[in-house]
Amino acid sequence: MTWPATARYRLDPAPGGLALAQDLLNTVAAGAPRQPDLLAGLDDARAWARDALAAWSAVTGQPAPQVALDAHGLEELRAFRDDLHGLTATARNVAAGATAAAAPVLYTATAALRLGEDGCVRLEPRGTGWRRLVSLTLAAVFEGQHTDSRRRLKTCRNPRCRVAFYDRSRNNSGVWHDVKTCGNAANLRAYRARRRLQNA
Repeated sequence: MTWPATARYRLDPAPGGLALAQDLLNTVAAGAPRQPDLLAGLDDARAWARDALAAWSAVTGQPAPQVALDAHGLEELRAFRDDLHGLTATARNVAAGATAAAAPVLYTATAALRLGEDGCVRLEPRGTGWRRLVSLTLAAVFEGQHTDSRRRLKTCRNPRCRVAFYDRSRNNSGVWHDVKTCGNAANLRAYRARRRLQNA
């Protein structure tokens, strides 16, 4: 099972359904060499949705829903991805001690709570088209909040990089999606800036 967008950056996926949120975030154009935006056109977006939902089905054990995307739905899905990216980066800053202002609700999604024969209550995302993708993603983020795994889904601190990664460090202190490519370059720039200040 491969998450199509996240695999492009050679990253391990987040656990369970939270990997869907990570994969959606990783549809952006990022990395070195630059990977294309998988939501730039309808054909690529439909292929991504099909493959990502197959991966979601494999990790959750639920049947993969059929999602039909049109041009309007693709535009809405890109806007959701960008908002989710901004909030993921903001969550990183809040965790680091910055303050967050109360924000209005950005998205709502339809879901149902179902009691199964096994006695477990499950959250069942609803909707069609792009709304179904948003509902599945928000349900995964919601479940990640309850398992405390959501806070480990981060975006790379490198301002030139937008890659989302799952921080598996013991103390949840990771800030780079790849220390060799993003971390070393940023640390070198910071070191050179400090040297210039010392020599000025």
